[in-house]
Amino acid sequence: MKKFLIVLASIIGVLVLAVAIFLGVFAINEYKPKDVEDVEVENPQKGVLQAGTPASILTFNVGYGALSSDQDCYFDGGNTVIPESEDLVKKNLDGMAAILSREKADINFLQEVDRDAKRSYYIDELPIFQKATGQSSMFAPNFDVFYVPFNKGMGKVKAGIVTMTGYGVTSATRYQLPISFSWPISMVNLKRCLLETRIPIQGSDKELVLVNLHLEAYDSGEGKIAQTKQLMDLLSEEYKKGNYVIAGGDFNQTFEPVANSFPLTEDTKKNNKWAPGIINNSDLAEGFSFAVADNVATCRLDDTALRPDTQLYIIDGFIVSNNVTVNEVKNLDEKFAYTDHNPVKMNFTLQP
Repeated sequence: MKKFLIVLASIIGVLVLAVAIFLGVFAINEYKPKDVEDVEVENPQKGVLQAGTPASILTFNVGYGALSSDQDCYFDGGNTVIPESEDLVKKNLDGMAAILSREKADINFLQEVDRDAKRSYYIDELPIFQKATGQSSMFAPNFDVFYVPFNKGMGKVKAGIVTMTGYGVTSATRYQLPISFSWPISMVNLKRCLLETRIPIQGSDKELVLVNLHLEAYDSGEGKIAQTKQLMDLLSEEYKKGNYVIAGGDFNQTFEPVANSFPLTEDTKKNNKWAPGIINNSDLAEGFSFAVADNVATCRLDDTALRPDTQLYIIDGFIVSNNVTVNEVKNLDEKFAYTDHNPVKMNFTLQP
């Protein structure tokens, strides 16, 4: 019995040591961004923004080039983590680049842009979108893990959000958002952020402050609430300074004005499939309003490839300060051909 206990203790000790080494490797390599970090402006442009002159902005979750209409996704209840071929990813990226080139928005917000990830065959996607727009670009990482040890072999991921514009940029800043998951899962999960870009306005001491975002998707709800509060605090602070403010991207929440546009299907409710929360008008900072549309959905559920009865949502759009006149907001019907999101385009004018 004594020998048995010694052997058992030895086995337990080896297992504990192995787990400690495993966790230690991830702790050493964990991406630990500061709360506030400067972001490089690549290929700076010199376009001039004027109050009273119409401009346009587009937001587009590009789904790392892997979530075209013929794909499902493991995180939404499907089976796929890595698409079947590199050619499929390249086709999707080329298709989305063509959309950006066609729309010629003055400002582009992109989410889920991979720079070096197994799930997209290690393609650096940013240069493809840079070439399509010819604009300056700012990249803020929100997923930087040397190896994701679960999710069916997801492997290495380096990805983030990108703001692109032809206007001159004063500065760009990454703001760390509250992390929704506890240790040790937090070491290998997203570190979501806000990407703030400041554009000077000709003949004014005020700026247009842009905030690109991709809020939490798969938490129990508290994370999105905390992240939304930090977003509103930032927007409010800038508006009180007299600046013009536009926030946009993938909120992973729908918006009160369009919350009933695409009701949950019986299948979604019965099987407890992913559904977004709601940002209400009362959640907005004072002096702000939604700029959203419901002509078509902006996102689909990825539990299967696209079908006629696929659950649809509106979770992409904008929030604007009251000194920004919204001329038009339109969800572009790209039929989810290249990603599981449709882009949203807004035409706006800064009030003189």
